Order: sequence, then C-alpha cells, then structure tokens
Amino acid sequence: MTIPLLEYAPSSQNQRVNGYEIPNDDQPRRYSVDDNLAASEMDALIEAAYRQIFFYAFECDRDPALESQLRSGQITVRGFIRGLLLSATYRNSFYELNSNYRFVEQCIRRVLGREVYSDREKLAWSTTIATLGYQGFIEALLNSSEYLENFGDNTVPYPRRRVLLGHSLGDRPVDLQLPRYDAYYRSQLQQLGNHFAGADGYRWNWQRPPYPQWVRKTGAAIAYGGAAFVGLLLLAVVLSWFGWIQV
Repeated sequence: MTIPLLEYAPSSQNQRVNGYEIPNDDQPRRYSVDDNLAASEMDALIEAAYRQIFFYAFECDRDPALESQLRSGQITVRGFIRGLLLSATYRNSFYELNSNYRFVEQCIRRVLGREVYSDREKLAWSTTIATLGYQGFIEALLNSSEYLENFGDNTVPYPRRRVLLGHSLGDRPVDLQLPRYDAYYRSQLQQLGNHFAGADGYRWNWQRPPYPQWVRKTGAAIAYGGAAFVGLLLLAVVLSWFGWIQV
C-alpha cells in the first residue's frame, strides 16, 4: 500500500495569485507549442527545456530521439520534460549526488518553477521517493495539480513570480540559489582526501607536498628513463650523419 503524500501548506500566498507586474526583461519567457511555433521557435523551446531541467544544453547530453518525437507531435512538452527528468544525465548529475531532501529542492525548482515551501514539503516529497522510487516521484510531480494548472501539457516549466513587489531586485536565478550539489556532497569528497581551500583545493593528499616516497621514486624513474631514451635517440641521429648506422 502506497503512503499518501503528507499534507503541507504554502508558506506565503505569493505563488498562488496571478502576476500583476508590468512585463519586462526580468520576467521569464514562456515557451509553449500552443503558439503554433515555426521550426526556429521549436528549436528555442527545446533549448529552453534543456536549460530549465539541466541548466545547460550541451550537445553531448541532448536526446535526438526525444527531440524528434516532440517535433513530430508524438509526445507533448510534458512528455519531453518527463524524458529529460528520467534520463541518465539528470539522474547521475542530480539524484546520485544529493540526499533526497536536496534532490526534492532541485526538482521543485526545476519542475514546478518555485521555491520549496518548507521543510514539511521536503519531508513529504522525500517520503514519496522512499515509497515510489525515483520514477514514481517524477511521475507524481508531473501529474500534480500544481504542474498541470501552471504548465499543462504544452508549456515548458519556467521560474514563477521572480519579480516581487516591495523588493528592489527579483529572485535570483535558480542556478545561483541552488548549485548542483551542496556541502553534503563536498563533505563526502573531503572524506576521500579532496579539499577545497586555496590553490591546493583541487589536489588529493598524495598530490600535495611533502610527497610520499613511492611518488618521488616513480617520478625519478620516469625522469631518468625519459632522459636515457632521448640520449639514445640523439646518439643514433649523430651516428647516422657519419654513416655508421642507418636509422
């Protein structure tokens, strides 16, 4: 028996009212297939979807088959977003590098386009991950009434309500507020010997002086061997000039 999603309340009414600011460049652009997009506009929509979910659109992480299905109308925009969320790229880049609580934050901001309301909401969705698994959690997000009411089947998710009344600046972009992995993941790297302080922060322990004896011996052997090889090569060239050997 599946445990139902725990109840949680919004921490403010800001996410639940229609926008009434004057449109400007600070507000996110909406991409939807409801607008009868041309080919170039469809390219922009796909690019926006990659950036919303992955925060980048590197060629190596694109899915040509998924893009083709969207262009031909075989899947909806929501289906395209589902494919990106269930991809190995997203799973390996976000799910595998974070705790369930952190992963919930990442997905809420990417899929629902807003901040997490409270720790109660993170606990509720983390329980969903524990009971339904990774794919079940993604399906629950995409099938939620909040997603369907705001984005439906044809609109790429986008940051909602970034410009706040009474604030001189709007919300910071999600990628600045929530890096891919946080202090928890960095602490795991530190336990393995990697440190992030100063110029030596990207070196492992054995890469920082004083170097272990086996490192010094290995380096010396490589240096002496390389010098001997170069010396023999130069000697062979000199001898070939006098015709004593043929190279």
